[in-house]
Amino acid sequence: MLYNFKDPIYEVEELILEIDKRNKRTYAVQIYRQIRTKILNGEIAAGERLPASRVLADEVGVSRNTVVNAYEMLIAEGFAYSITGSGVYVLQGAILSEERKIANYTVDAFAVEDVDATAIRFDSGTPALEFFPRAKWKKYLSQAYLQAPISALGYDLPQGRPELRSVLARHLKKTRGISCDSEQILITSGTKQGLNLLAKVLIGQGDEVLIEEVTNDNVRRIFAYHTDRITPVELDAEGIRTDKLPPDALPSLIFVTPMHQFPMGGTLSIQRRLELVRYAQEKGCYIAEDDYDSEFCYTGFPPRSLYELDAERVIYIGTFSKTMFPSLRLGYLVLPPALAERFREMKRLNDHHSNSMNQLALMRFIESGDLARHIGRMKKRYKDRRDTLLSLLTKYFPQNKTVGEKAGMHVVSAFPGVNFEEKLLDKIRAAGVYVIPVEAHTLVKGNHRDELILGYAHLDEEAMEQGLKIIKDILTENE
Repeated sequence: MLYNFKDPIYEVEELILEIDKRNKRTYAVQIYRQIRTKILNGEIAAGERLPASRVLADEVGVSRNTVVNAYEMLIAEGFAYSITGSGVYVLQGAILSEERKIANYTVDAFAVEDVDATAIRFDSGTPALEFFPRAKWKKYLSQAYLQAPISALGYDLPQGRPELRSVLARHLKKTRGISCDSEQILITSGTKQGLNLLAKVLIGQGDEVLIEEVTNDNVRRIFAYHTDRITPVELDAEGIRTDKLPPDALPSLIFVTPMHQFPMGGTLSIQRRLELVRYAQEKGCYIAEDDYDSEFCYTGFPPRSLYELDAERVIYIGTFSKTMFPSLRLGYLVLPPALAERFREMKRLNDHHSNSMNQLALMRFIESGDLARHIGRMKKRYKDRRDTLLSLLTKYFPQNKTVGEKAGMHVVSAFPGVNFEEKLLDKIRAAGVYVIPVEAHTLVKGNHRDELILGYAHLDEEAMEQGLKIIKDILTENE
């Protein structure tokens, strides 16, 4: 249903909203997201007053509270502000530049809660959870509760348990060649918290941040809460193009995924790694190195980390969500010594500390060698599943070009001549298949319309084949 709101009393001259009763999102969220997109794209200008909640509710056919809730979400995110007795107005600084207008969908449009539980989900970062050794984990968790020092039962250290940080430092030296002191390690409640801490400590309003184009949309959205100067840098088959780093910029942070670029899968050469580090040194900024899935490298050994090249400029980001299970909610940062205290204080102010019992159980899981053994088993299984997916893509889509297969838990496949716009994705989802287009992770839109991210780690052959058959049938119908 399309609603066209037009009333000369209000400064917003025209507001077209689409309410989809089949969409599992609440009407408030649907209204909020559409207005948010219009603000970002400049369709609603800064300083304009939004329609009165009662008037808009009548026009759209929802309750007034629904519109009020939508407006409250916009206010909470900093898109608007309210003046008592006057109305809700759009804040300054919420518009993207003309060439970076966003599409009507984002990654959150394909969130977990919107997908049928029976759907075939080509998630890019979901492990094969059914193979996690729960009995061993339960043993270590029980030991942690029974044997934990009293200090672990109270408000714990913001930087994390010293036992875990010590074991993790040895683990990183062995597996990634990273030499660091345990005091440089900060335990986080997952990668997203690590990114939020980075933003709070290193990014001020007006600071410039360089990110890969394409990159995980959650990264952009987290940084966008702190600055409106987010500059994408072009990619090629290797990853970020260091020759495209802006020479006149003075960034405070550069975010990269050099081992297995997300989502395109390139691995940054040593030449580019050195160029990137030199650039950061010249600019006096930091590099955030997200090493989200280096454990699963299928051709030789993973390249060494950027952190080794400059431990004073590089912040290394690690997670256990891919190697263990996402709901564990434990990750870590390896920080330059000069930043360690600032990050500890910000972590303390954020949530004081991550779950201490999970930390102690994880320490035992690593120290016993069970983590390494689990990773080894999963690496073989994921390689087999990757090979299966590549074979099935060749079978059903022989014209496709697929990249990113040398490592990780997903590939990117291009479907020549196909535009994965919202309506087509809705058809695929309605047929029981969950996919995310590469376009949803871009800042500059229009260059990756024919590409899908296809995760395989958690899917068996039957599910993969069924899912690709459904996609094939729908694409054939749309020809």
